Amino acid sequence: MLQKNSNYIVNSKNIKPQKIVSIPISLFKSMQRKYFVGQTKTLWVGNGSIAWAGLVNPRNSGVNLYANVFTISNFSDDYLTAEIWLNTSLPEKSSVSHKISSTNTALKPLPKNKVDIQFLESTTIVPKNGVNVYERIVPPNTTLVGEEDGKFIESPGGSYVVVIKSSSSKRDKVIVAFGWWEKPIC
Repeated sequence: MLQKNSNYIVNSKNIKPQKIVSIPISLFKSMQRKYFVGQTKTLWVGNGSIAWAGLVNPRNSGVNLYANVFTISNFSDDYLTAEIWLNTSLPEKSSVSHKISSTNTALKPLPKNKVDIQFLESTTIVPKNGVNVYERIVPPNTTLVGEEDGKFIESPGGSYVVVIKSSSSKRDKVIVAFGWWEKPIC
C-alpha cells in the first residue's frame, strides 16, 4: 500500500521501525569522560553575612566550562535568596573544594577536572564585577535544583557563581553543588 506524504511516497509494507534512543546530555558527556559533579563545604549566611559558591574556569585550563546544574540545600527554617552571577571574581580568600568527582567512575584512571568549585563560607564582601543574570528563592528545609543544560558557557578566566543571602538575624546552614562538563578548546 502506497502512502503519500507531502515530501515523498512510502511503501508501507517495506517500512521497518527504527529504534531511536534519546539520552540526557549529562549521560552523554559522562560517557565521553567530560562530566563532573561536586559540592562545597557547609556555608553560613544571615546575621549580615553572605556566602559564595561557583564554578571557576582557570585562565590556563584549555577548556570551556558548560554549567549544567546547581543545587542549593537550605538546612534552615528561613527563606534564602540565591543570585546567579556570570564572570564575577571570587574574593581572594575563597577555598577550592576537594569534593569533586568524574561521574563515570568505571574509568581508570578517573578523568581529572580542570574547572574548580570555589567557595567562601561566610563574608560581607559583595560582587563588584560580572553580571547578576537572575535570582532564585530557596524555601526553608529544601533543596532547590536549577537545571541549565549547558547553556551557560564560560571560557578560561570565566565563572558561574551563586551568591546566597539571608535576611535572618541568625546563621543559616547551606550547601551548594554543581554538575558541569568541560570541552577542550580547539
